[in-house]
Amino acid sequence: MARPRFLPDNMTLMLLAVVLTASFLPCTGQVAEAFDGLTTFMIGLLFFMHGAKLSREAVVAGFTHWKLHVTVLLCTFALFPLIGLALKPVLLQFITPDLYLGLLFLCVLPSTVQSSIAFTSVARGNVPAAICAASASNLLGIFFTPLLVGVLVVAHDGSGHSSLGSILKIVYQLLLPFVAGQIARPFIGRWVERNKSWLKFVDQSSILLVVYVAFSEAVVQGLWHQVPATMLVALLVINAVLLAIIMALTTFGSRRLGFNKEDEITIVFCGSKKSLASGVPMAKVLFSSGAIGMVLLPVMLFHQIQLMVCAVMAARYGAREEQVRAAVATESGGD
Repeated sequence: MARPRFLPDNMTLMLLAVVLTASFLPCTGQVAEAFDGLTTFMIGLLFFMHGAKLSREAVVAGFTHWKLHVTVLLCTFALFPLIGLALKPVLLQFITPDLYLGLLFLCVLPSTVQSSIAFTSVARGNVPAAICAASASNLLGIFFTPLLVGVLVVAHDGSGHSSLGSILKIVYQLLLPFVAGQIARPFIGRWVERNKSWLKFVDQSSILLVVYVAFSEAVVQGLWHQVPATMLVALLVINAVLLAIIMALTTFGSRRLGFNKEDEITIVFCGSKKSLASGVPMAKVLFSSGAIGMVLLPVMLFHQIQLMVCAVMAARYGAREEQVRAAVATESGGD
């Protein structure tokens, strides 16, 4: 039986189960300390695998279409944060300052890789460019996201968070494992490609473990007392509006810049999406343990909304191409 279109994906269902588990059975004390150490190791392994999976050839080959890639990067790391900052006076009427920090963090995250490429393919966009744009976004996100967190998020937090400490954590917990994965790619790249189907569980288990530990501490500190149901609904609406704004701007902006339909599709799907897989471990490194739950809540909600919306849009883009081809075939047959 076909999977219903609006049923959440398996990862989202697992995230929901983990959040519910943390809400009723949070880990505390020595168990929490042990899990915290395990998450540090798993995050290092996650970024090692990211490095081993990322094809340098695909990135280098795609950079010939520099105008498209610059547009995607500006949408991801400039336009998105500017929208988040511009909406601050309105957003703080509906959500707490801590949740607003989570939205700012969402705005500075890199794009997704697998889903951006998959949606671009379904929509019949420029898939090689999507591979390059999404890969470059994730690679540069290791540098840009912590920098933007330091400039924007911490500046609005006012907590005195040490930017030097964050940089050092990024280097040894994220960057060094990623570089090690890239160095090891010539030796293990083929093995990684052959075993992608089960290696994805390394990614998923790392994310789920970080989310469980983060939400456990947040629940112990009274997360659900600080975020009532009405505020959660408001956060869902805000995420939907944020996605609608960025998708409208990427769509009409790419047309004004003279991109063809295939490139427009690539810009829309790569420039409007945010990576949960990168966001969860980065939050673990960049924020104090007590703040991670609040920070990740907007990211997790946005993740599901973007998947549902992009699935519908990709199908419509693809159907439009089919209609054009059918019309051309009909006209050709009538000549």
